[in-house]
Amino acid sequence: MRALKSAILSAAFALGLAGAAQAAEGVHIPSQDWSHDGVFGTIDKPSAQRGFQVYKEVCAACHSMHLVPIRTLAGIGFTEDELKALAAGYEVQAGPNDEGEMFMRPGIPADRFPSPFPNDNAARASNGGALPPDLSLMAKARVGGENYIYAFLTGFEDPPEGVNLMPGMNYNKYFPGHQVGMPNVLVPDGVTYSDGTAATVEQQAHDVSVFLTFAAEPHLDARKQMGVKVILFLIVLAGLMYAVKRRLWSTIH
Repeated sequence: MRALKSAILSAAFALGLAGAAQAAEGVHIPSQDWSHDGVFGTIDKPSAQRGFQVYKEVCAACHSMHLVPIRTLAGIGFTEDELKALAAGYEVQAGPNDEGEMFMRPGIPADRFPSPFPNDNAARASNGGALPPDLSLMAKARVGGENYIYAFLTGFEDPPEGVNLMPGMNYNKYFPGHQVGMPNVLVPDGVTYSDGTAATVEQQAHDVSVFLTFAAEPHLDARKQMGVKVILFLIVLAGLMYAVKRRLWSTIH
C-alpha cells in the first residue's frame, strides 16, 4: 500500500509542472502577454532577473536545473562579478584529486546549477516518494510553455464542494484531473524584490515563467534578431534578382 501511494505521488509530482501533451487535452490554459512573443519580441531582463530570484529562493529547494550553466545569467544582465559571487555560493563536487577521491569546492560561473539533492533517491525520500522534475527545459518541453507554467503556479485553490482529494494531493484547476502532488509554493511577498516590485503571487508566477523561458532558450533574442536580418537580406536579394531579370530580358520580345 505504501509503495502504491509512493508511486502515485511520484507520478503526480512529475506531471504537476510538466503535464504531458496528452494530459493537457481538455484543460483550457489562458494565454498571457509576454514581452518575448512575436518576431520582434525580446526577453524582459528585469522580469527574468526577478524570476531567477523566485527560482533560487523558492523553487530550487526541490527542483534542479542541471542543464543550465551559471554563466548563462549574463544574458539577462548579471555582471561577471555578480556571476562569480553567485557561483561561489554553491558547493559543487569536483575531482578526483591526487588520492583518487572526489571533493567539494566553491562553484565557478562555468558550473551548472547543482541539484538540491545528491541523487534521485534522496530527492524522492524528501518528497514523499515523488521526484521533482528538472526545470532546465520546462518552458520548451511542455504544452503551453510559459502559459502553462504561469497557469499551473496560479491555479492552486481549495477543492470545490464534493471533490475529495487523495492523500498528499493538492487541488489545481489548471492541472488535468485537478489533483497534483506538488503543493502551492507561491505566497504573497514570499520573496522581496530588490527593485521594489510588489511580489504578488501573479507577479512571481509571471517572473519565474519568463526566467524559465530564458533558461530553456538563452539565445532566443539573438535567434530572432538573426531571423529578421535574414528575412531583410532575402527581400533585398529578391528585389535585385528581379531587377536583373527584367534588364536581361528587356531586349527579348
